[in-house]
Amino acid sequence: MSRVGALVVALAAGSLLAGAPGVNAQGVGAADTRSPGASSLGGVDLDTVTIPELQARRDKGTLTSSALTRAYLRRIEAVDPKINAVLYTDPSALRQAAASDARQRSGRLRGPLDGIPVLLKDNVGTRDLPTTAGSLALAGKPPGEDAVVVTRLRQAGAVILGKTNLSEWANFRAAKPTSGWSAVGGQTRNPYVLDRNPCGSSAGSGAALAASLAQVAIGTETDGSIVCPAGMNGVVGLKPSLGVVSQRGVVPISAEQDTAGPMARNVIDTALTLSVLTGDRSTDLTGRSAPGALEEQRARQAGVTGHQDSLRGKRIGLWRLPSLGPDVDALMTRTAAKLRGAGAEVVEVTPPYQDRLAELEFPALLSEFHRDIDAYLGTRQGPRDLAALIAFNRTHPQEQTCFAGQELFEQALAAPPTTDPAYRAMRAELTDLSRRSIDETMAAHRLDAIAAPTNPPAWTTDCARGDNDVIPSSTPAAVAGYPSLSVPAGSVGELPVGLLLMAGDHEDAGLLSLGAAVERRLQAWRTPRYLPSVGTAAH
Repeated sequence: MSRVGALVVALAAGSLLAGAPGVNAQGVGAADTRSPGASSLGGVDLDTVTIPELQARRDKGTLTSSALTRAYLRRIEAVDPKINAVLYTDPSALRQAAASDARQRSGRLRGPLDGIPVLLKDNVGTRDLPTTAGSLALAGKPPGEDAVVVTRLRQAGAVILGKTNLSEWANFRAAKPTSGWSAVGGQTRNPYVLDRNPCGSSAGSGAALAASLAQVAIGTETDGSIVCPAGMNGVVGLKPSLGVVSQRGVVPISAEQDTAGPMARNVIDTALTLSVLTGDRSTDLTGRSAPGALEEQRARQAGVTGHQDSLRGKRIGLWRLPSLGPDVDALMTRTAAKLRGAGAEVVEVTPPYQDRLAELEFPALLSEFHRDIDAYLGTRQGPRDLAALIAFNRTHPQEQTCFAGQELFEQALAAPPTTDPAYRAMRAELTDLSRRSIDETMAAHRLDAIAAPTNPPAWTTDCARGDNDVIPSSTPAAVAGYPSLSVPAGSVGELPVGLLLMAGDHEDAGLLSLGAAVERRLQAWRTPRYLPSVGTAAH
């Protein structure tokens, strides 16, 4: 069994022993009294239920995938008009769910995500649904095949519920973009305060999860595009180590940094989804398609909850980032106190080389984007290369209704090719300094992880101004190709702030295990109230 497989079995066992956090002793869902617009499903609180809890209900015969999928489709219909996170729902979703129910009846479930509704960011290729990256240039015929991550989800029996909005071209078009806006989908809103931004580029995935429009979602990241929307929407997001999840079939920015990754409302669902995205076949918790898995899970249960989520003895380096404001800094002080109260040692750190990373990253991405987007556009109908894409945007006014610029496209067109020695030296220095930034900090302080605020409180969405997006915490892990995980840390007023955890190369399983312990200690998840603006009442 792989490290990720062993982790998710252990986390799932702990989740089942802990009981469903959203269900009271009588089995009545609490969502209707706590969350405007939330819905119950036979005593299930969609806001808080985990995949292992859904599996347990399905095994008892009290829940079907068809009922769960219908509940999420109803929530999309009722709630998404407030936040505009879902671009399309899959017309075959209920047929997929019915097929999963048939596998359940015949004892042939394919794993922990069988029958679980999943939303995909709309730069993840699907052969039967549009894949636009938010651009009208790709709004024609879908790609000829699914992305590898979609193939793995389908093979695992997941229900593809639909596609989510994103920052157009994954936030790599304009010098001052507005996160969560695309010409195809318009503007996604933050469910906590509707005039605030959801961050990007996986804006729709983060906002949809906060609003409980699916059980899990898939995002993508080059630098910050999974973890920032996770933090700003109060959910969990993992940027995996580079190469752990295949990028084939995903609209690219840079092969040197791009990765798809799982997002969910809790760490266990995030870990289970990662196991599917990586093709790990050792994590079937149903006890059917992989005989013995459930027995192994139960054998571990007695020992798991005693130590699996313990923080005692863990050493965490806190990178405070006071530039994100005094309210976020005060939240980090409270967070550190809670972690220390659980037995962790928290020391303050400042990873080195950050100024040089900021100086080099953008020029390198320009060269890589030109190379990679030309290769991708050659596989799709529409503009066949970056020059044609720039011309398309100039002649389509809908592409200019929020921000008009495409400065990054134009700079990428003029950037040195990736065969240029100066570019190669730049990327080599970036890789070296980013890895040293994390490795040296962790070694010097004997750390299990580095922690930092994921995001500031969400800014007001303003197309004329663009984003206020100087958020440095994601860069070291993003450039190094190391894993990073955002878990809810708390809120500044109504607005969520995440805690970003970073670790060494391919330490994804250990980071998720630590994240589960932090999540349990902080217990910071809360449902959104869909306030029109700060200081106003929900409606």
